[in-house]
Amino acid sequence: MSEWRTTYRGVVYPWHCDHMGHMNVMWYTGKFDEACWQLLAMLGLDRSRFAQDGTGMAAVEQHIQYKRELHAGDAVTIQSALLEVKDKSIHMLHKMVHDASAEVAATTVVVGVHIDARIRKAIRLPEDVRQKAIKMQKHEIAALQEEMVRLR
Repeated sequence: MSEWRTTYRGVVYPWHCDHMGHMNVMWYTGKFDEACWQLLAMLGLDRSRFAQDGTGMAAVEQHIQYKRELHAGDAVTIQSALLEVKDKSIHMLHKMVHDASAEVAATTVVVGVHIDARIRKAIRLPEDVRQKAIKMQKHEIAALQEEMVRLR
C-alpha cells in the first residue's frame, strides 16, 4: 500500500532474543519507538523543533499485537501511517514486516500527546504540523481501514 511510510529498517540481533529463541517483546517496543520518532520528524516534529518551541511528545497509550515470531538474523521493516489527528494528539499505526517473507510480524497503535516540556502538560499541536498531519492522514485512512481488516 503506497500510503504506508517506511520509518524503520533493521535486523534482529542475537542479543535481541530471549531464552525461547525469538525476539523479546522489549525489542519490538524499541523498534516501534524509533519508527514513531521518524514519523513525527516527517511531520516537522524533530529535536530542533522541540528545542525551539520548548515542547515534546509523550506516548500515553500503546497496543501491540504479535503476529509472527522473529529470530536472530531476520531483517525487518516498519511501515507507518496516521490513524487520527486531534488538537493535542496523534494516533500512529505501525506494522513490522519480516522482509524475507513479507509477513506482518507485529502491529502497534501508539497515541502521542504534544506537551509543553517545561510544565509537562498537553498543548495544541503547532498548526503547520497539524495541517500536514491531517493532509497525510486523509490520504491514508481508506486504504488503512482495508488493511486493518486484512491483518485481523
